[in-house]
Amino acid sequence: MDIQTFLEKMKTGQEVLAGSAEHEVMHALSQRALKITMALNNSYHSPEEVVALMQELTGQQIGENFTLFPPFSTDCGRNIVIGNDVFINAGCKFQDQGGITIGDWTLIGHNVVIATLNHSFEVAKRGNLLPAAVTIGQDVWIGANATICPGVTIGDGAVIAAGAVVTKDVPAKTLVGGIPAKVLKEIGE
Repeated sequence: MDIQTFLEKMKTGQEVLAGSAEHEVMHALSQRALKITMALNNSYHSPEEVVALMQELTGQQIGENFTLFPPFSTDCGRNIVIGNDVFINAGCKFQDQGGITIGDWTLIGHNVVIATLNHSFEVAKRGNLLPAAVTIGQDVWIGANATICPGVTIGDGAVIAAGAVVTKDVPAKTLVGGIPAKVLKEIGE
């Protein structure tokens, strides 16, 4: 199975069976991602070099005015789409097999985790994976140590409080916080 076919399969949200061709591609992509993120994280790189490494990791053009403060880790890399003027702070961990899209002008704080896979709840199928994309709108601010769970969409202009665990979609222009995160207030202009 080639990478493009794998990415198309991930978009469907269909269960990935343990030991399947898709599962083998995941393992190969994770080894590739480990190699690139080790290069990214273990020595100083200019901002231009960071962008080049992220383009190598994602296999696509990174949005203009992108900034990343390493360390950064991901276990795939090929299913991340990054808009313009995005900032990702140190210590972030992305599990992007299911797909992560980050809108323009988004700020992601220290140690944020974005997950796009769940395991099956059935014990006999526990090794199987269930992909679900995370979509982050424009002008979003995700506070330090937040966790964004599989399948979540965060609306434009939303703020995710530090330490929040986001398990459901977040409406635009709201502040959410807590475990699990809930709407704390609406945000005006």
